[in-house]
Amino acid sequence: MASDLTIEDAYRKWADDLVRYATVLVGPSDAADLVADAFASVLARGHDSWVVVQEPRRYLFRTVLNVARMRERGRRRRERREVPQWHPPVDGGLLYDPSIQRAVGALSVQQRATIYLAYWEDLRPADVAAILHISEGAVRRQLARARSSLREVLS
Repeated sequence: MASDLTIEDAYRKWADDLVRYATVLVGPSDAADLVADAFASVLARGHDSWVVVQEPRRYLFRTVLNVARMRERGRRRRERREVPQWHPPVDGGLLYDPSIQRAVGALSVQQRATIYLAYWEDLRPADVAAILHISEGAVRRQLARARSSLREVLS
């Protein structure tokens, strides 16, 4: 339980990890705001809600993803702009290649989250499933679809 870990302690402990994760989901200019919104969402639920959280790190990663999804739905409701929604992480290495940027940017938020957790965080599908609160089979499907899409765009 998170009862011995305050929300403030969780922020100090995992904010950098969550910002890197959010950078993959929404780009570097919005990542810190996304994490702040996620923590605001947790705070708005109240202390009683936080103390029953079994695995706070996983809970926070899932909250960041949910906030990113809400933002994405809002963007879709307002007509999409021509400007890409995704930008590579600041320390992106290969992701500075424009063709790779376009390929990753074409993935859904869910696929980018799955790819990030599986490959950047080096998590097993079971761990990714627990963080994203989806089945392990759904993780494997998202990874397969993302790899297929990346192969198609990059070949």
